[in-house]
Amino acid sequence: MTSLATTKPAIVPAPLQQAFASLDSIPFDASHLPQLQSLAVQIQHNLEFQHYWTQLHVHTHSPVTNAPLPRPLVSGLPPQRLYVHPDEQVELLKEADRKRKANKAGEEGGLQVKPEPEREWVLPTRLNEKWTLRRLAEVFDAITHIPPAPESDPTTSDRPENPWRTTKRVVLGTVDSDSTVVYYIVHDGVVKPRQN
Repeated sequence: MTSLATTKPAIVPAPLQQAFASLDSIPFDASHLPQLQSLAVQIQHNLEFQHYWTQLHVHTHSPVTNAPLPRPLVSGLPPQRLYVHPDEQVELLKEADRKRKANKAGEEGGLQVKPEPEREWVLPTRLNEKWTLRRLAEVFDAITHIPPAPESDPTTSDRPENPWRTTKRVVLGTVDSDSTVVYYIVHDGVVKPRQN
């Protein structure tokens, strides 16, 4: 007969509940409301378990000025590149075509163009929030083009910087009241439209 002290609990907390229970691991800053910090954790959890991002980190201070950010931001590495500049896309297709012609040993198949993923900034928001250009500009002023890589990842220092990434961008992670999350890429300024 087993005692009640040695048995496992009948109900195990869901992963999202465990993530919110680990809010102590996020550096608390008095300038950020707890709701904004929990929103950042919710976005971080969604990126990790629904979209398979890695190297996720919640930032509370600007890497530029070390002042508190307008709100906590998340940074991470997506499994594949989110945005390819149109000029870079043309160069990648030309390079893939050259490789295909060089290997023309009767192999069939299309062009395989898969650029390396890049670290991205994610701005956690709620659907009912009103965003202005001024508020977005405050976020862009506080961040760098590419989020700082974690010290624990030696592979990011080997990657050359992308010369096509000339403007800052954030992925706007918008959460609805039913916990649905939608992501949009927002650039700082005008960018050349993509070709389909």
